[in-house]
Amino acid sequence: MKLLIVSANFAPEPVGIGKYSGEMAEWLVAQGHEVRVVCAPPYYPTWRVDAAWRWPPYRHEVWRGVRVWRAPLWVPARPGGLKRVLHLASFALASLPSLLRQWAWRPEVVMVVAPALLCAPMGWLTARATGARAWLHVQDFEVDVALKMGLLRQGLLRRLALGVESWLLRRFDTVSTISGRMHEHLLRKGVSPERAQRFPNWADVQAVRPLRGASAYHAELGLPGGARVALFSGSWSAKQGLDTVVQAARALRHRPDIVFVVCGQGALQAELEAAARELSNLRLLPLQPLERLGELLGLADAHLLPQSVEAEDLVLPSKLTNMLASGRPVVATCRAGTELAEVVGHCGVVAPPGDPSALARAIEALMDDPARRETLGRRAREHAERHIDREAVLRTLESQLLAGQAGDATRVTP
Repeated sequence: MKLLIVSANFAPEPVGIGKYSGEMAEWLVAQGHEVRVVCAPPYYPTWRVDAAWRWPPYRHEVWRGVRVWRAPLWVPARPGGLKRVLHLASFALASLPSLLRQWAWRPEVVMVVAPALLCAPMGWLTARATGARAWLHVQDFEVDVALKMGLLRQGLLRRLALGVESWLLRRFDTVSTISGRMHEHLLRKGVSPERAQRFPNWADVQAVRPLRGASAYHAELGLPGGARVALFSGSWSAKQGLDTVVQAARALRHRPDIVFVVCGQGALQAELEAAARELSNLRLLPLQPLERLGELLGLADAHLLPQSVEAEDLVLPSKLTNMLASGRPVVATCRAGTELAEVVGHCGVVAPPGDPSALARAIEALMDDPARRETLGRRAREHAERHIDREAVLRTLESQLLAGQAGDATRVTP
């Protein structure tokens, strides 16, 4: 099989969508398939293109057997509504030459990973021009999230975004997404059941395992003996709800035995550094090497997974998979009845979103109950092994990719 992936984020991005796209491509190459990728230079989660990747603006590389073409994009220092749209539009335009050169290769499947949805038109056109199956994979419903967060306030812009999204969703042969609720949302948006598929994010349950002893990070951070760690690891951005975590740390500053560790990078770095100077129970860690992921996740006595109300059931946080694989309980902020609440409900604790006091109480109660933490952590690991094991998920994906190649009766015509 010849697969072309179009994704703004791609490995060696250490987190998020880039990580999953990279692992998928690497795994498929190992199974004997040909995989090419058109993507941007690494910029996430720092929202800054590293100096080593700024020139030349276009480059071709081979990464773990995957042929990768990188195209430039504009990265705003403070991403917001219109800036984020322009940011993604810049890659959609700049990637055109790289996509056009793939036409001669004639891929059998073209998979566009959204975000960025703005890359979908050219990905779809590439599929049609080469006779390939057009596949759109939705990691989050970026238009709906932008609308709920007030990033697309103007009536004309709102109608245009929804109209373009609807048109695109109806044009792709396959539209997949990562969770059950998001799959239902695809159907509500007009994607026919035979074209809508669920393709969940996964965890490498062999690489990420529950630690048997104390994490080396305890000593490296100089944590006091007996300290219990509430860990957040991910992008430092506004939509992550990190302000709630900081306020919960402030509410528990009288408990020196409960330490909040926030690991990652992102636009809120200055704000988090200011909070850490004020709060002795808040420690910051920069983004850690991928090979230390298991050690990092094992630092947690409980993982923190804040989520805004605006994003519920439109995004299932990708970081949840490795949290579960680490065999530690999760404290999530989400409303009852959401898919995140259903998953976390049997292997962690759910607190109302946007309520730092409730989050602090949930963390404190869990930290004071080691038996409950052990039970919930065991359930988290069992869920990862049964439902999101990387090998099983990617085997299923491979069969779906192969099943829809030549002569697909469900091929959508323009």
